[in-house]
Amino acid sequence: MTQDAIVTRILDENMAEVVVTRGTACGANCGNCESCMFDSQLKTPAFNCIKAKPGDRVVIASKSSRVFSAAMLVYVMPLILFIAGYAIAAALSASEGLRIFFSFFGLAVGAVVLILTYKKWKEKNPITFDIVDYQEGSERV
Repeated sequence: MTQDAIVTRILDENMAEVVVTRGTACGANCGNCESCMFDSQLKTPAFNCIKAKPGDRVVIASKSSRVFSAAMLVYVMPLILFIAGYAIAAALSASEGLRIFFSFFGLAVGAVVLILTYKKWKEKNPITFDIVDYQEGSERV
């Protein structure tokens, strides 16, 4: 997975801080809706494989498998437990009201498991970035 970024400062001889502009649901045209609650620019450290300097426009890359694993953990696992709660209640011939209750109980269990495990998972499997190239059309400063 690659993204465009700008090097803001050098952290040490192998690391640099980069700024990545995060896309928004409104197509990054925040002047129209004025509902964005978050800063659209994220700062993150990246391994400076090409010895880029502050101000350079670069391409950063991360392992897609780690990004997809995090997305699976955060978005899909609670949904699976939501559906599993309903299915288990249905298999036990529970009433529709109990099926719905167990669906949301499964969702709550998924949220608790996520809260308890995500921090450890994040420390064990950090999403790291590498500066791999200069952006097309940009020249080294």
